[in-house]
Amino acid sequence: MDSDDKILVKETLNGDKKAFEEIVEKYYKIVYRLAYRIIRNNDDAEEITQSVFVKSYENLGSYNPKFKFFSWIYRITVNESLNFSKRQNFTEELNDKHSTNEKNPDVIYDQTERGEKIQDALMELDMIYRIPVVLKHFMDYSYKEISYLIDIPEKTVKSRLFEGRHLLKNILMKKGFNDDRQKIY
Repeated sequence: MDSDDKILVKETLNGDKKAFEEIVEKYYKIVYRLAYRIIRNNDDAEEITQSVFVKSYENLGSYNPKFKFFSWIYRITVNESLNFSKRQNFTEELNDKHSTNEKNPDVIYDQTERGEKIQDALMELDMIYRIPVVLKHFMDYSYKEISYLIDIPEKTVKSRLFEGRHLLKNILMKKGFNDDRQKIY
């Protein structure tokens, strides 16, 4: 565990609210990005992020300092995102636009359109496949880290990634998308 995190957790448990504010400040963007990658809605990701920090504060006493605080809060984020999705029976369309430094409007359009097609296809995947694909290909987690974060065996992570990539490829092909520049399957 990061020694700074260890100190902040200990201080928070001893009643120092400023220490928890530092934890929130340190992990806010990371938690929000993960929630957004799973849910694909700014307002919902914000709501999940708030919920993650409330739950982490309420359950900080159950945190085991033998493990990384980062992994612990990520696991809470994944669980909160999945729970939120189940409650909302998530069906919203994506409206995320990809930004680029390119000045050429054709390049900007192509990149935005390609990104939207991939994100649309990703949203068609069942959550059991979407979460591992997002964690592996968009967040760069290892199989072991994904296994810990979503509490399944590594072999199951590999199996779900294999199946998720296969399903994603089929979805993209059905939509007429065949672009070798953006391989995630």
